Amino acid sequence: MSIRYRFGLVVILAALTVATLAGARDAAPAEVLVYGGTPAGIAASVSAAKAGRSVVLVEPTPRIGGLMTNGLSYSDFRSFESLTGFFLDFSRRVEADYRARYGADSAQVKDSFRGTHGEPSVNLRVFQQMLAEHPRVRVVTGQALARVELSDLVLGRRRIVAAHFATAGGPQRIAAAQFVDASYEGDLMAAAGESYHIGRESRAQYGEPLAGNAQGEADSQVQGYNLRLIMTEWEDNKLMPVAPEGYRREDFTGILPLFASGRLKKVFSPDRDGIYRAHLMRLPNEKWDVNDTPRAPVRLSLPDLNDAYPDGDATTRTRIVREHRYQNLGLLYFLQNDPAVPDGIRADARRYGWCKDEFVETGGIAEQIYIREARRLVGQHIFTGNDTKNAPGDARTVLHRDAVAIGDYVHNCHGTGRTGTRFDGQHEGEFYHNVPPYQIAYGTIVPQKTENLLVPVACSASHFGFSALRLEAVWCALGQAAGHAAHLALERGTPVQKVDVPALQRRLHSDGSATLYVSDVPPGSQDFAAVQWFGLRGAFHGLAPDGQPQPRPIGSQYTEAFPSHMADLAAPLTPELRARWAALLPKDIPAPEAATRGEWLRLAYAARSPR
Repeated sequence: MSIRYRFGLVVILAALTVATLAGARDAAPAEVLVYGGTPAGIAASVSAAKAGRSVVLVEPTPRIGGLMTNGLSYSDFRSFESLTGFFLDFSRRVEADYRARYGADSAQVKDSFRGTHGEPSVNLRVFQQMLAEHPRVRVVTGQALARVELSDLVLGRRRIVAAHFATAGGPQRIAAAQFVDASYEGDLMAAAGESYHIGRESRAQYGEPLAGNAQGEADSQVQGYNLRLIMTEWEDNKLMPVAPEGYRREDFTGILPLFASGRLKKVFSPDRDGIYRAHLMRLPNEKWDVNDTPRAPVRLSLPDLNDAYPDGDATTRTRIVREHRYQNLGLLYFLQNDPAVPDGIRADARRYGWCKDEFVETGGIAEQIYIREARRLVGQHIFTGNDTKNAPGDARTVLHRDAVAIGDYVHNCHGTGRTGTRFDGQHEGEFYHNVPPYQIAYGTIVPQKTENLLVPVACSASHFGFSALRLEAVWCALGQAAGHAAHLALERGTPVQKVDVPALQRRLHSDGSATLYVSDVPPGSQDFAAVQWFGLRGAFHGLAPDGQPQPRPIGSQYTEAFPSHMADLAAPLTPELRARWAALLPKDIPAPEAATRGEWLRLAYAARSPR
């Protein structure tokens, strides 16, 4: 078997012995424990609290918000119409924050791009405010998972009883009834003994043409990581970088021939003629989100360094993070200061510096690095490229009646390996594959064995499938679903594997979260829940054939809405569509008589049996 699975208990991020942990002090229990203060973890916590549950949100670092408060301010999605639920609420609050502080017509509001391009400090403030609105959520930072207590395995299933954490004050134990692993690494899921995958599957494993290595075979390579840097040209707020610890100029002189040959012309650029990708849309207050540049000669992502990270202990992970910081920051310091760098290039590099008002505690640099991929759960449903294929002859992707979230992006991998040197080579395993908006089945976050665990971030997907899920907006939607599912499991006394998915979908629709991409009926519309309900029955599949034009770009990766994904409720209801829709109704709902799509749908929705 070419793919690698891991089983059993894993000690994560702590050098504590079991004997020491046995004496851990008990903290106040909660109904739901969420591990990982990522955006998905915050979404899960807020959703469970909305349902009346007590929640403890545990974050191993000092700062909640994951990458959205650690440098990833340039949120990845395509059309605004795909943003619903928690992420839409969050982005609207970010925009409102700028409006309140600077005015509705300010540059800051415009640059926030409807609140999706917030500064890290603003994103952090908004997340803190959202959590503060729910006193049932207790937030704990600086506590790393050490191990979990499990019940005995019965008929192939078991439960998590409590989680143990390493803290500055000694080991701590927290008991809960339901658990959500919202960490980027999947540490809680692994500690619970769930099976997971690290690396790339073969092409044959799930029938994915872009899977595997150049020969289509499986391997253990993981998509590359890098720092997301927040930088500015504004002199009043600029802090010039200093040499990282252990800096040696000879580690970076290999870049000089690329400038001499003209392969590289800039340091900061939105395109591959530079190294540090300053995204074309500026952030508010003259800041830039700086990232790895796809297919450039020199990269910030370092896929040759991070394969050991997902399963690594604390020492291994610390070493890998330190090496990423050294490479990303040392190269910039070299380009800004070394006399061997051409004057024009050095001047270009020195235009940018850290922001004095961001990451104040850590010298203007985010503490966390961008973990694009680590462990991936092998759950009840494995999300693959088959989930993003068009349904036969249809503009829409295949229908998932058990969907709990949607996504709207491309399959995107910055590379999983490297040939040659850091300055004379290229990334392997890099791809960018366009697909229509897609649905995500509930089983994607549901493990096989653990009855009280949900995994919205290190979720169940192939390497290729995960490349379309690893987006904060998608993870927020899955976190929101996990929070509501945890509540239903508690309310009905069922394992998460047996949660009533239609009931979960109704809760999500009431909470403004979509389970099908419909471009012209947004959350807040009186028809949103009805459209989402009937869309899950297949009502909007087959309305437009495959081969539709792509939506028009509105800047960078962002586009207008997908025109073939409208409900078009004002349109006349043709006899053919009337007959097809009538066949999709539950047996207890008589087919309405109506002239338009919207009138028919409203009558059908009103007649459904409440459950």
